[in-house]
Amino acid sequence: MTRTLTVGLDGSPESRAAAEWAAREAQLLGLPLKLVQVWEPVPAPMAQAPLLGPETHQHWTERTTRETAEGIRLRHLGLDVITERLSGRPAEALTGAAKDAELLVLGSRGLSGVGGFMVGSVGLSVVAHAERPVVLVRAGEQAADEHEMDPVGIPSAAAPFRPVVLGLDTESPDEELIAFAFAAAVRRSTSLRVVHGWNPPPYYAYGLSVDLELHGELARSETTALAEVLLPWCKKFPDVEVAEESSYGSPGNQLVDASREASLVVVGRRIRRSPFGAHIGSVTHTVLHHSTAPVAVVPHN
Repeated sequence: MTRTLTVGLDGSPESRAAAEWAAREAQLLGLPLKLVQVWEPVPAPMAQAPLLGPETHQHWTERTTRETAEGIRLRHLGLDVITERLSGRPAEALTGAAKDAELLVLGSRGLSGVGGFMVGSVGLSVVAHAERPVVLVRAGEQAADEHEMDPVGIPSAAAPFRPVVLGLDTESPDEELIAFAFAAAVRRSTSLRVVHGWNPPPYYAYGLSVDLELHGELARSETTALAEVLLPWCKKFPDVEVAEESSYGSPGNQLVDASREASLVVVGRRIRRSPFGAHIGSVTHTVLHHSTAPVAVVPHN
């Protein structure tokens, strides 16, 4: 069965921005685009109200999906657009829809006056439980936002893509995560910027700020470790220009800073099947809420 690039659609500006981003990505991947509308049954008391009954709700959701699909077909000629309507709780339905998707794309509200996302409970739940990559896209995201500035200082869709940014932990590097980031850079014909933030072991921390020699030794060790992890991937993708950045400090903050010049930020999430405990690591959580570029969360074992 051919995988699709699937996007969750609810008629909001956030989901429409996600659908536009997903359409562009589907064309880069050469895959069909599936628009999924989740219809949550109207509670019985509300169903009795003539303007809020299930028939009205169903008509509105079907119209939203149909109009969005028609608009995408007009703007992205040749793209195969499929629509699907699911019933149930949105987070559960979208997590299920992700199983057969190459990517699942969701919209996320931009914080007013502040760079970054406002990730709702549905988005966080899907990111935490989906076993396929999930991309969060800001409301208002335009194609030109992913590209470099033109000669007069305006982002242009005709200009090259900005770099893809990968957040990498050298202590437990995952092949799926790294492969996803390199492939994203290849599709965009752009470079890959690999960001590795590190902090010293606790028994070093107190003396590090005054011991410059120790700081330099640890920095060289971390830089070497990053280069060793990436070496086979650079050989596998010789056409991708790779910028390696290993810096002392918070990985999450460094990735947020890097997102300002990125077309896409790629981070990982370790799959945890236990119903208890956190399912989104602190670095990924920080990036989800504060990145100014679309964020791809790649689950891995």
